[in-house]
Formats: sequence, C-alpha cells, structure tokens
Amino acid sequence: MNISKKAEIELVEGACSEDFRSDMQGMRDKWHSPFIINGNVDVDAYLDFVTEYNEFINHRPRQFKKIEDKYMKL
Repeated sequence: MNISKKAEIELVEGACSEDFRSDMQGMRDKWHSPFIINGNVDVDAYLDFVTEYNEFINHRPRQFKKIEDKYMKL
C-alpha cells in the first residue's frame, strides 16, 4: 500500500497518542458479541439473525441439495 509521507506521519502520531489508546481500550471494554450468551454461542440467535438478514436483503433461498461425498470426514 502506497501512502504519502504526510499520511504516514499522521498514522504514526495517532498510534502513539495516549487519547487514541484510551479510546480504543474503552471500546474493547464495552464490546460484546450478540451471539455469545454466558460464554456459549447461542446458535438460535445466530440463525434468527441470518434468516432476518436474508429476508432484509431479499435473498432468495436455494433449494436444499444433499451433500454426498465418497469420504464423509469432519
């Protein structure tokens, strides 16, 4: 990626900024995943989200096609 010297200096100064670091720490402290409840992944919440998102973007579901392979290893 090619950036100008001025932009590079701004990025380095921003990375060294104590205010920037404290802002990023505050964001990390407040971050949470809506799909993790009590340390476990809530599959139902994820499926609800994906279903509603597909409906939102008017995604037409594909017809189910069974996966058949010679060696069904996981």
